[in-house]
Amino acid sequence: MSSPCSCEDAMECKNCELRQRQFYCDNCLRHHLRDFRLQTHHFSSDRDEHVARASRALKPIEFVRILRAEIARADRSLDQLADSLAKVRRDCESKRDRLRTLRENIAQRRQTLSAARLLPPHSQTLSKESQELTMLSQTIARARSGLVQELVEVFHVVEVGGRPAVGGRPGARGEWTIGGLVLPVPGDVRRYPPDHINAVITHTIHFLGLLTFYLGIKLPFEVSWSCRRFGVGMPWIGAGRGSESWAKWTAKHPLHLTSNPSSVPSSPSSSPSRTPPPSLADSEAPEQSPAHGQSQSFTTGLAMLLYNVCYLAHTQGVEIPLSQAGDALSNLWAVCCSGELGRRSHSTTPLLFPPTPPSFTLDFAQVLQATAASPARAARIRPGRSAPGVGIGRMRNERIMEEEDGWDVVEFGGEEGFG
Repeated sequence: MSSPCSCEDAMECKNCELRQRQFYCDNCLRHHLRDFRLQTHHFSSDRDEHVARASRALKPIEFVRILRAEIARADRSLDQLADSLAKVRRDCESKRDRLRTLRENIAQRRQTLSAARLLPPHSQTLSKESQELTMLSQTIARARSGLVQELVEVFHVVEVGGRPAVGGRPGARGEWTIGGLVLPVPGDVRRYPPDHINAVITHTIHFLGLLTFYLGIKLPFEVSWSCRRFGVGMPWIGAGRGSESWAKWTAKHPLHLTSNPSSVPSSPSSSPSRTPPPSLADSEAPEQSPAHGQSQSFTTGLAMLLYNVCYLAHTQGVEIPLSQAGDALSNLWAVCCSGELGRRSHSTTPLLFPPTPPSFTLDFAQVLQATAASPARAARIRPGRSAPGVGIGRMRNERIMEEEDGWDVVEFGGEEGFG
């Protein structure tokens, strides 16, 4: 390589005495270009050598990467095949079940046809009509069940509070509410103001009325409304037609409380009715105040309502013992969850006997006596002795003190209660 000429030297300005850019002649430029080409060729050779060496070194790694990629693709394919196989198995199980059901239906139809061939022509027609009627009854039962579920959601019948049994400790039952209001058992009625009792009983009456309407059930005691105050009717209850012991209770009893006993409205029944037999409290107090009379009448009406709930549960295959007759909302919930819901009715087949049949063994007198059991009885029991009964539901043995002004309800002073 020849040495550069003098033109490569930096030029120095005569004015500012600073070094300026260099200037090259054609010969120098050719020499520089040749040197650059030689260096580029040398570096290209080195680069190609390094690339070839790296390619030879990466060749086994490339094979491993390809192998891993093939394995991953095979795993994905296996997963897809497993999913497809599971889906096919589910489809096969579903088709097997459907085939089994079809075979059972075919076998049942063959048996029905064989039995029908042995019957005279008229009997075959009746058998066909009976099958159609059975299918229609099942359809009606399903429709009733759907209506009842919607009714429970509309009235918001739920149980609040309570706790389950955990670690061997017994659980605690909550309180049942309807429309956000607690419906107490008969022994706890005095713990709530009259407005609360009136509102929650009105909700319960409407719920029970719609429930019996959907199910086509006729209850022993009928509810009527009269004496509209501020546009709202007051509920009364009395026995309907029947031949059982409860049928003699034809007098109407209130299902509401008033804070002023002198303003208690009269019964809606205009026709003369038979007066119900006196309770145990009547024999102890021949002269009673208006508040006591209202309490007795309200307690009798509440017992009639509880008796209706128990009878409705019996028609739907749920048997309510006397000790649980006071939990009206809990019993209505059991009715709405019954497996026999809507299958029997007084208006559609299979028809029920008029209320109340011999199979319904609960006596109204027992329900009334248990409902009227007074919590104040504990004050008359000597220390060390227990009361023979505490009434329906969670009846209290202790005296409940009056906590609110204007409360004028006095419980029965009966000497016996069932529970």
